[in-house]
Amino acid sequence: MGDTRPATREAAGRGTADGKRGAVVAALMLSMALAALDSTIVSTAVPQIVGDLGGFSVFSWLFSGYLLAVTVTLPVYGKLSDTFGRKPVLVAGAILFLLGSLLCALAWNMGALIAFRVVQGLGGGALQGTVQTLAADLYPLKERPKIQARLSTVWAVSAVAGPGLGGLLAAYADWRWIFLVNLPIGAVALWLIVRHLHEPRRESREGARVDWAGALAVFATGGVLLTALVQGGVAWPWLSAPSLALFAGGLALAGLVVVIERRAAEPIIPGWVWRRRTIAAVNLTLGALGLLMVAPTVFLPTYAQAVLDLDPVTAGFVLSVWTLSWPLSAALSQHVYRRIGFRDSALLGIGAATLILLAFPFLPYPGEVWQPTLLMLLLGAALGLFQLPLLVGVQSTVGWSERGTTTASVLFCRQSGQTIGAALFGAVANGVLAARLGGAGDLDSVARDLDAGAPAEATRHAVADAVHAVYLGAAGAAALAFLVLLCVAPRRFPVLSEPDD
Repeated sequence: MGDTRPATREAAGRGTADGKRGAVVAALMLSMALAALDSTIVSTAVPQIVGDLGGFSVFSWLFSGYLLAVTVTLPVYGKLSDTFGRKPVLVAGAILFLLGSLLCALAWNMGALIAFRVVQGLGGGALQGTVQTLAADLYPLKERPKIQARLSTVWAVSAVAGPGLGGLLAAYADWRWIFLVNLPIGAVALWLIVRHLHEPRRESREGARVDWAGALAVFATGGVLLTALVQGGVAWPWLSAPSLALFAGGLALAGLVVVIERRAAEPIIPGWVWRRRTIAAVNLTLGALGLLMVAPTVFLPTYAQAVLDLDPVTAGFVLSVWTLSWPLSAALSQHVYRRIGFRDSALLGIGAATLILLAFPFLPYPGEVWQPTLLMLLLGAALGLFQLPLLVGVQSTVGWSERGTTTASVLFCRQSGQTIGAALFGAVANGVLAARLGGAGDLDSVARDLDAGAPAEATRHAVADAVHAVYLGAAGAAALAFLVLLCVAPRRFPVLSEPDD
């Protein structure tokens, strides 16, 4: 493959015997399933939750609160796992997630449910980051695509099964079971981790200190800025006093983070994650991936219902096909990056994704169902070839003591990209709709039209134009990722050699 350099690194998974590694992998997949199912399974039960608890005006915080907690804790958990080991962080995160799930099931009003969703998110951040880090610890480079493909499959299955499972539980049981089902799954994962995950002894970290001031500053900064992005244009106008105050406060806190982290002996966000070309390039490109993913995941279902006149189930199928091609492409990507390297494989994938996203606005109006379905199938294959080589490659450029921080920084950038994308593309779509409908339309009004019946022909054309504009923006994000890889990422990733290679 050529992406190697002489160096030493602790062998992956030395503390866990091969016979027990399968049990640990099963635990990682169950843990990832908890995090992956969470948002999709809750979304279909919102009407029942609101009908029972009230609080329609703030129900969006069921998702925003969870997202904020996951995103802003990723860097903190990454550093903690490098300092104290993966197992204690994963166990603590699983316990926190399960506690949040139990409390959500016992919630007595919408305010309590939102607060307990934040508790869930605090555990979810540990699950997402630590599972991905352990996947790299357990397997040497040549076997790492196996576990990453399995984790990708977990996300794919969760994306397809989550809405259906949530709907069934809400319709035939009670919405509280959506949270209670996490308990047995999480308990099994927790038992497997405690019993079978044994990390090797490592050099003593005497005097190692946790940068709690930095952790609190990172948490506050991320919370304020992401709140501004999530609620801007929704709860209040973008140029209103609350929006401007949040952005100003977030920028001030970001400056405080820089000051604290420069002085800290063990910073939560060390400067090397941006000084090293490889890690910086992967951070930026996967941030762009998070941004461009908003186009299909948020806007394609509305397009399918409003423009193609599909029912919600069929519209969901149009979106879900990329969850079939993505993990398959990811699993096969090793055959590509072993020949041409991590960077060039990712360039191939994101270059194809750019062309596919650019093709969407040229679909005929109203078109046939198979046309966007085919594009989504191809897009999943392209992004699988793009994402996995970068994740495997960047994890392979650092040793055990830096892998948690590196993985967390990558996931943090991707999550932040999704949040920025939702705000940015939401504004673009609303702007186009307002222009096409004489200032009287936005995404919320389109959703109400869909609930009431078929939208007017003018609305259908406006939705098509709005989604086309969003896909053009997504293509721009993909092109930006291509340029960053081409200009910033090294031609060959500086991969550390492994004793068992």
